[in-house]
Amino acid sequence: MKDLIVKGAIVLGLGLGCFAIPAAAQSTTKNSTVTGAAGGAAAGAVIGGPVGAAVGGVAGAVAGAAIDPPPPKVIEYVEAQPLPAEPVVVQQEIVVGKPLPETVVVTPIPDDTRYAYAVVNEKRVIVEPKSRTVVQVVQ
Repeated sequence: MKDLIVKGAIVLGLGLGCFAIPAAAQSTTKNSTVTGAAGGAAAGAVIGGPVGAAVGGVAGAVAGAAIDPPPPKVIEYVEAQPLPAEPVVVQQEIVVGKPLPETVVVTPIPDDTRYAYAVVNEKRVIVEPKSRTVVQVVQ
């Protein structure tokens, strides 16, 4: 019974950390890494207890650092660009974390070469240009 209470307290503490820690993070890189670490730790704690929390936290931090959200100036730039004359339609769902098909042309962001964009299936998407991984779907 005592083990169950301790594990419950760990999960609760980590779950609350998912909300408190990202609010305290200031840069977008730090924010996504911290969010990933907290989420991974919480999931790991539920599955594997304290050891699972440690492993999940490390894995979550790596995943969170891999896909940083673009800064506001990049989003504003993409929103201001005209739509293409010919719509680009692909069969696959456009999802954050998944690459765009090679057939989709991506356009670099002039002031921030870490990002490029495309308009696919009537959605503006921001991608990491080398891997073509979607980092944000602009609403």
